This record gives sequence, structure tokens and C-alpha cells, in this order.
Amino acid sequence: MIINRIRTFAIASILAFSAATGSAQDLLARQAPVDRRSAAADTIVLQSLRHREEMENPSSDLYPTWENRYAHKATPMPDVYRIDLRGFCMPTPSRVITSNFGRRWGRWHKGLDIKVYIGDTIRAAFSGKVRIVDYEASGYGKYIVIRHNNGLETIYGHLSKQIVTENQYVRAGQPIGLGGNTGRSTGSHLHFETRLCGVALNPALMFDFPNQDVTGDFYTYRSSTIDDESAQATAARGKASSRGYSRENIQGNGQISHGNINHNAVRRQAQPRRTENEQANSGAQMRYYRVEAGETLENVAEKCGVSVEKLCNLNHFGRFTVVRKGQLVRYS
Repeated sequence: MIINRIRTFAIASILAFSAATGSAQDLLARQAPVDRRSAAADTIVLQSLRHREEMENPSSDLYPTWENRYAHKATPMPDVYRIDLRGFCMPTPSRVITSNFGRRWGRWHKGLDIKVYIGDTIRAAFSGKVRIVDYEASGYGKYIVIRHNNGLETIYGHLSKQIVTENQYVRAGQPIGLGGNTGRSTGSHLHFETRLCGVALNPALMFDFPNQDVTGDFYTYRSSTIDDESAQATAARGKASSRGYSRENIQGNGQISHGNINHNAVRRQAQPRRTENEQANSGAQMRYYRVEAGETLENVAEKCGVSVEKLCNLNHFGRFTVVRKGQLVRYS
């Protein structure tokens, strides 16, 4: 009798446990769709908050403050930083570079000069927030500074008209101003700068104006190699690679309807850089010499068989420019 009772109790316990387990599984099964919906809702909320933060203060992880007083003010710079170039728009359809980034007339030129005509449409290179709309008589003239979500700030100088306001959010390709000849300028053109943490980077590292494209989906800034890369970028995509200085070599006159963005943003991987020898042999008129430690302009001129004056003219150097080890100097 006792054995039968024990057996009955054991069977009843097993059945009760099975029923409880089944009920728990049913509860979990019913709860799973709710959890998935909650997770999806949380993701949407986070994305919305992130988008709102980017619109209010782009690249807040790089820049400690948002202020409208200085066109550029150097802040702590990372040794390595990856810049997303996707979703870009060329600021102008002009292919003609009239002045390179670097030493020019005894002072540093911290952007590219692109040939445009007064009234040509200038567009935001990336989406971002307008930080400054101002006028500088002895420099930029009428200019605009935009901070972008990829960490860059772009500056557009010598405009004839600004058509955006400070703290306005703009999309890539949105018209922001008109080409002009204001400020310290000797002819109508767009002065275009790209800066990271307030430090000027050669736009030719990222933008290929002659081919109306960017150099790749991403550009990785490295403090250890930036000087060499900048010189190579100028040699490959700077003034010497432009196809002349006339309206015929400018695609249209810049008057493009609103929203006509460069759709090459959805395209190929970065093209491989040409080697220094390939650059030198690509045309009889362009040859470069890499400076060695301790060399001066006089040493370079003697080794290359040209005059110091010719080096200065070809590279926009001053007579007493100090060249650095590893720097590429054009000598023909």
C-alpha cells in the first residue's frame, strides 16, 4: 500500500512539474514577440536620439565646444582618425584648380582654390551644421564654415553671397552660397578648406576636383605620414593635373537645380595611388625630387640641375623656404 502511494505521489509530481514547465515555456513564447517589439522600439529611439544629437552638435566626440567666434581653432588631434567620405557632393562642378595647398608666396595656403565665376552655385560637401557665416575683409571675404558628422569641417571662402544661416542643418549637395571675389582675392574663385580638429588638411587627400569625385569611401588620417601623403595628393590631383584655366573645362556654370547631388558617392573602392616614379613619368613636364635630411633648396637645385628660382616658381616657394626631409619638390 505504501509503495503504491509513493508511486502515485511520484507520478503526480512529475505531471505537475511537466505542466509547470509547459506553462513557463508558453509564457516565454508569448513574451518573445513583445521583447522583439520592445528591442525594435529601443533601437528606433536610440537612432532618433543619435540623429538629434548629430544635428545639434555634429562630431561632439571630437570637438569639446560649439561656438561661432573662430573660423578655426586647433583642438587635441588624434594620431589616427578614419573619415567617412560616403554621401559626399562636390562643392562645385568646376574641374580647374588654380592654386594648390601648401607654401605659396612666402606664406602657407591652407586650402585649394577652384575656378568658379561670380554667381556660380556652391554646395555643401557633406551633411552637417553651419557653424559660421561671416565676412573677413583681409582674408576669406564672405565665407561659411560647416561642421560635419564625419569629423571634418569645411570652409568656403570668397563668396559673393551666403544663403544659409548659422546653426542651420544642411544636407550634402544643398546650395549654401554663390561664387565670388570678396576678401583677399585676385579673381573669382572658391577657396575650399578641409579641417580636422581645426588643423588644415590638404583637400586633395579626399577630393579629386579634376575627376569630380572623392578619393575613396574613407580616408584615414595618420599624423606620421600626413606630409608625404599631402605632397603625393597634390602631385596626383593638384593644379598641374588640371586641364586648363577656361570655362570650356568647367562642367556647366554651376547653376544646378536644388538636390542634384553627385551620385558617384555610391560607387567603387578607392583607386590605388600612383607610385612616385609613375607620377614622375606620367608627363615630361612633371618630375619630383624627395628631399634628404639636411638638404636646402640650393642642394636640391644643384642635384636636379635647375636654378633655385625655378624650384621656387614651380613649387610656389619663397627664396628662403626651408625644405623638410621626405618632402617632394617639383623640379620640371
